[in-house]
Amino acid sequence: MKQPQQRLGEVIEASTTGFTAQCYELYELPPLGSLVKTTEGEIELYAVVYQATTEGLEPGRKPIARGKDEASEEAIFQSSPQLAKLLRSEFSALVVGHRNGNKILQYLPPRPARIHSFVHACTAEEIKAFSQAFGFLNILVNAELETPSDELIAATLRLMSTTHEDSRAFLVGAGKELAALLGQDYARLKAILERIKPTDESTKS
Repeated sequence: MKQPQQRLGEVIEASTTGFTAQCYELYELPPLGSLVKTTEGEIELYAVVYQATTEGLEPGRKPIARGKDEASEEAIFQSSPQLAKLLRSEFSALVVGHRNGNKILQYLPPRPARIHSFVHACTAEEIKAFSQAFGFLNILVNAELETPSDELIAATLRLMSTTHEDSRAFLVGAGKELAALLGQDYARLKAILERIKPTDESTKS
């Protein structure tokens, strides 16, 4: 059965290599390393979430503490409902590929996403289809981001592995690809492999 599309927000900033999207709902942020998609005309852009923030709408004006006399965190928003409209949640994503027609291509698209394009969470079927190959890892390995790329790679692979029937085989394949990309950097390779090591008892042999 085809899964429904989950719309997360829309693009408010875009470049050839990535985009930033504002969420429609406060704190409704996609997980680190999750695969999302947006469009540029007929092309679907795939991107990995690498950074998320929640801050005040007004630049330079930080929220102030309000909960000293409240019984819970939820009570803060109940007593000050305007807060939800004074804050915003945003996330940034690194473009790792695109779909042109029926072809999934794991390299940068010809043009960036458009401002106000909708951003959707990819379904499990889409994630599985995209991660049949590991060409996207080259983009992640060489990315210079606010988030350490090793943590991003590990988070991405852990999430992708859950869409494959044999998650262990998927992670082993990803590990071999990383070994080819990072053959001269054993310490970095080891750090990533430690983070994607299967922990489920059922995958141990």
